[in-house]
Amino acid sequence: MATRLEGMSENTCTADQFTGKNVVDREGIEYGKVKHIHINSKTLSVSGVTIHQGFHKDYFLSSEYIDRFTDESLLLSRPPIRSGVPVVDIDGHKLGKVKRLVRDTETNELQSIEVSDGLIHTRIVTKADIWGVGERVILKLSKEQFKNLH
Repeated sequence: MATRLEGMSENTCTADQFTGKNVVDREGIEYGKVKHIHINSKTLSVSGVTIHQGFHKDYFLSSEYIDRFTDESLLLSRPPIRSGVPVVDIDGHKLGKVKRLVRDTETNELQSIEVSDGLIHTRIVTKADIWGVGERVILKLSKEQFKNLH
């Protein structure tokens, strides 16, 4: 049973109220459940969340992805790119899966993705070549253009 503390704002809540809640984007796609909420120790604001998506599949989402917390879920302002999701060309032809996300070490901003198109071959796709994100990553490239990447 929660006790209301004297002087506590109505919009204030504890971070542990959100652990275990579903993470959903604007199209209703579920991305897992909130595992941890990360707080910036200098500003005391939410810097991001760890999402649990099944057996040993945890990943971090920065606060730029968070729209708001509701009573039942964490709503995302945009869908995140995650490892393991399919990658398709501009015409919808499957090219492979996201193997790794390459981020700037200082800003944590996505720079490119590494796409695996089999057991051995991978290709690096820049952020500028990504057209859309959802249940799959859609590139601005054709299948032929993708094959010519190194």
